[in-house]
Amino acid sequence: MAFTLSVENIKCGGCANTITTKLASLEGIKTVDVDIENGKVCVDGNDNQRETIINTLLKLGYPESGTVEGITAAKAKAKSFVSCAVGRMSK
Repeated sequence: MAFTLSVENIKCGGCANTITTKLASLEGIKTVDVDIENGKVCVDGNDNQRETIINTLLKLGYPESGTVEGITAAKAKAKSFVSCAVGRMSK
């Protein structure tokens, strides 16, 4: 089943590459599509993996929109810079 998440901190193709690579490596995920301009991640996989996907995105620095604030949001933004750089290098 496909579902779409609005996430924060997606800035470029490096971010999209990291997100796609990490989520596609999860068991049961068929496809991952990242819409950079609109900050959306569409995942086709098992609906019961939704929490795992949300937690994976948070660990990478791309939390679901509106779920983090304050220092947690600042930490997520810092993590996203690292994830972005890794995504650019692994292209």
